[in-house]
Amino acid sequence: QVQLVESGGGLVQAGGSLRLSCAASGRTLSRYSIGWFRQAPGKEREFVAAIAWSGGSTYSADSGKGRFTISRDNAKDTVYLQMTSLKPEDTAVYYCAAGWTTTAQRMKLTGTYDYWGQGTQVTVSS
Repeated sequence: QVQLVESGGGLVQAGGSLRLSCAASGRTLSRYSIGWFRQAPGKEREFVAAIAWSGGSTYSADSGKGRFTISRDNAKDTVYLQMTSLKPEDTAVYYCAAGWTTTAQRMKLTGTYDYWGQGTQVTVSS
């Protein structure tokens, strides 16, 4: 069993930056692929970014390309989502998730992941 905890969310003005962290307890994250997803009120949960267990492959949604960067530090057992040039439409609860797949297409799907965190709120004011 893996327990995931997200942190780093908050209120930021448009154009600002935040770095979200995803840490684990119970088992190491280093063997899992990690995805970041977000869910805005009244909308479905959507893919943001993902990174394979090795850190060698990363994937990003078009909405975040050039602004969001996913990375991992397996020594610290933490995965990060660096978000820059934030927009009001980035406002959502952000979740990290852990799973075994390394297939690019499957890493973008919520059903791929076995473990989810409780989420961290990101609010971007205009």
